[in-house]
Amino acid sequence: MNDDRICVGAFAGSFGVKGEVRLKSFCADPEAIADYGPLWSEDGKRQFALNLTQSIKSGFAARVDGIATKEQADTLRGVRLYADRDALPDLPDDEYYHADLIGLEVRDTGGALLGTVKAVLNHGATDLLEVTGAGLKEPVLLPFTLAIVPTVDLSAGRIVADPPEGLFPEQ
Repeated sequence: MNDDRICVGAFAGSFGVKGEVRLKSFCADPEAIADYGPLWSEDGKRQFALNLTQSIKSGFAARVDGIATKEQADTLRGVRLYADRDALPDLPDDEYYHADLIGLEVRDTGGALLGTVKAVLNHGATDLLEVTGAGLKEPVLLPFTLAIVPTVDLSAGRIVADPPEGLFPEQ
């Protein structure tokens, strides 16, 4: 996957018997996924034009150009959908696409390297940065709040964090 595309959703199988698909949206405005097309597969080899037909539990039902049967819709299960970055809205200064945070160095307020962001997780209350590194036996889940992560510098490729005492070993 290249940096010019951002993951915005995924197909979750068929919906009904007439070729509609189940679609999960990862967008802040879930319905906006239909506005960012065409969407691409992760490898960039397949392009998808879609039309949302209705809201369903855990997402949407959608029609995809070229998909006419339940069997064709089922073959799309698990395909992650990517939008061109320039089709996505610009974000305010204090918001970031998860893809932009992955791979950034995490340093403490004294400049010591804590690790690297491996993933951004959200289990309800707030985003968590999964931080891995040479000195860490297990990944550390760092809450992504302004109090704990006061600085994100995308151009420098780093995050400055003020983690709670004891969250990182030998802190």
